[in-house]
Amino acid sequence: MADPWRYGADGISIAVRVTPRGGRDDIDGIETMANGRAVLKLRVRAIAEGGEANRAVTELLAKKLGVPKRDVRLLSGATSRIKQIAVNGDPKKLGLVLRDLAAAPSDDKDTA
Repeated sequence: MADPWRYGADGISIAVRVTPRGGRDDIDGIETMANGRAVLKLRVRAIAEGGEANRAVTELLAKKLGVPKRDVRLLSGATSRIKQIAVNGDPKKLGLVLRDLAAAPSDDKDTA
């Protein structure tokens, strides 16, 4: 399965699929959509009105990746469930953290 993020000189760009009003703020792994595109599945408690869900997505990614909120921004998809998010920082480190987060969702405590 392909990674849903691309590496750049200043960070990474992540393709995400967001479920607003998802009951909790969390990362649910990687999904391959019908068109073959890989996306990072996210769920947030916020509603999809007035940019609340977009704000929750950027805050969730900043927290999970250990970067300041100012380093996470929406590139495209403001009104769509499919979004492109840019994260500034060390691309290699961010990719490793994302791989770990996507492989082991936070409520799964089993070790493989």
